Amino acid sequence: MSGGGGRERFYITTPIYYVNDVPHLGHMYTTVVADVSARFQRMKGRDVRFLTGTDEHGQKIEQAARRQGITPKALADRVVARYHELWGKIGSTHDDFIRTTDERHARGVRKIFERVKAQGDVYLGAYSGMYCAGCEAFYPESQIVDGRCPDMGHPVERLEEESYFFRLSRFQEPLLRHYREHPEFVRPETRLNEVTRFVEMGLKDLSISRTAFTWGIQYPDNPRHVFYVWFDALCNYVSALGYAEDSPLYERFWPADVHLVGKDIVRFHAVYWPAFLMSAGLPLPRTVWSHGWWLRAEGKMSKSTGNVVDPIPLIDSFGAGPLRYFLLREMAFGQDAQFSEEGLIERINNDLANDLGNLTSRLLTLIDSSWSGTLPPIAVPGRGRQPLELFELREPAEGALESCRVAYEEFRFHEALSALWDLISRTNRHIVRWEPWALAKVASKRELLGGVLREAAEALALVAVAIAPVMPEASQELWSRLGGEGRSGNHDLFLTPAGKRWGILATGATTRRGDSLFPRIDKEAYFKETSMEPSIPKPPAPPSVPDPATAPQPVAAPASPQPGAASSPAAELISIEEFQKVRLRTGRIVAAEKIPGADRILKLTVDVGTDTRTVVAGIALQYAPESLVGRTVIIVVNLKPAKLRGVESQGMLLAADLGGAPIIAGFEREIPPGSVVR
Repeated sequence: MSGGGGRERFYITTPIYYVNDVPHLGHMYTTVVADVSARFQRMKGRDVRFLTGTDEHGQKIEQAARRQGITPKALADRVVARYHELWGKIGSTHDDFIRTTDERHARGVRKIFERVKAQGDVYLGAYSGMYCAGCEAFYPESQIVDGRCPDMGHPVERLEEESYFFRLSRFQEPLLRHYREHPEFVRPETRLNEVTRFVEMGLKDLSISRTAFTWGIQYPDNPRHVFYVWFDALCNYVSALGYAEDSPLYERFWPADVHLVGKDIVRFHAVYWPAFLMSAGLPLPRTVWSHGWWLRAEGKMSKSTGNVVDPIPLIDSFGAGPLRYFLLREMAFGQDAQFSEEGLIERINNDLANDLGNLTSRLLTLIDSSWSGTLPPIAVPGRGRQPLELFELREPAEGALESCRVAYEEFRFHEALSALWDLISRTNRHIVRWEPWALAKVASKRELLGGVLREAAEALALVAVAIAPVMPEASQELWSRLGGEGRSGNHDLFLTPAGKRWGILATGATTRRGDSLFPRIDKEAYFKETSMEPSIPKPPAPPSVPDPATAPQPVAAPASPQPGAASSPAAELISIEEFQKVRLRTGRIVAAEKIPGADRILKLTVDVGTDTRTVVAGIALQYAPESLVGRTVIIVVNLKPAKLRGVESQGMLLAADLGGAPIIAGFEREIPPGSVVR
């Protein structure tokens, strides 16, 4: 949306984090998502406002401070310092940090309240209900299970006290109408459906003050009351813009384009907050974007359950960039994801060290040894004697960048990175195909050698700029080593029209080899040093593979039990931990051929995002090799390699077994190689 100042503006917020304990990996994830989005929007030329902060009032804070023998403000100050430390380590580019103990915030809360009160939407009453101190929320008795709240499973208690109420019941139909007219208001769609069903069940008036504690913003005209923490906290999104002072920031940036929230607080942001705003006569935010939970030991990562991960030691061990990459590549935004140190190390070693790091080292070494460390001139198709096949990277690169741009815009970060790693894989294959180390030995091939190296350098430069929102430091280092000028994160790559993005490096620019961009992590040494066991056990060795001559399906899905066969249902069941040992990834078949002397199996070359693998599949009787090229399939990527007819198979292809005829599993739309299959 455009506003004053000419440039299109963009306002994104994180939830404000509760200070009853120090930040954990879940907090970092939300802030990294906001930071990546803010960086991307700046690269698109937008005037960005990025807000984060802390929620410092409420009963939990008062109780935690009392246990420690300090004041609530002292506790808040201590924890806020940890947030500032973490945000500094991850390179957060937030423009403002709001604290609910700031006076500017209190003024904003009171101003909104006065507008709500003026509409007749506040009255004094008494509340009796089941209260969860952990969530700072009341719940209907019908939702209480075994004395615990329905959202987080915290214990609840019956509470009766005088309270001021907000007439939430008045806003049931206005909210439902807004959801219908603005389906983008809550995303993803599953969350919108949940919110809609909740409101359709009927809304009761909402308690907005408390008398059981004193740590909060004092209620006007009745000093025995303080504002209920959620009425207080939600107002931060406008109080930080100077709403109480009629600041130009408020005029410029409100309404927010995106409120980022965890799925457990969607209701507060998609029901209560818009109702408060409707009552106050203020514009509603455009989108409440909900993400899933990081899980560990089969539960939500949260301070109350004690299964949190402190991100600071991880950053100290692996670096902020690799951790940022892992979080965005591993979680499909909106869904839950499992965290493990082993998974993090595998991503670093496979994606960063092997794929991007090795490509960078190989290419810069070739440029240094055969072109004196300067960039060769860029070739123009149709001019000179260069074969057209030399330019094979340009169209895929354009497609990868467009996919990346759209995915960043839609918060599909794992897809954006998958598209870029597909380009990395193609660039690696480009170098293997043209063998520049051999071309360098033939004087007559120098022009072709220069073209091969420059094409690869251009593709890698595009990757360097495109990963700037996710790994800003690594992006800048790669960009500089390639001879790029200025800051990679300031490049207008995402504004450049399609088809004109090739040639962003200057001919003759000096390249620099440098140390390994992403050093490999010694997994065993890491776990030994940290006195930890890998959080995901190694998969068991697969059963021995039968001789292909006698095995009709060496790599297809296991056959179903025959009717009448004796089996134990309990023995057939596996736990979720066992299933999670199997790593499924999408792959694109880039080549397929028959194996001499074997009429049932094919040799497939499959791009699985992180690398290209050979997979032997028993599908020759159903599929012609040429019909498989370009097809997206599902591969088990952590299966121990096995030799079939002299060919080493480095994975397993998933297929349904229909009476001995395998049917390959697939997808209804194009999926990038390397995408996680769950």
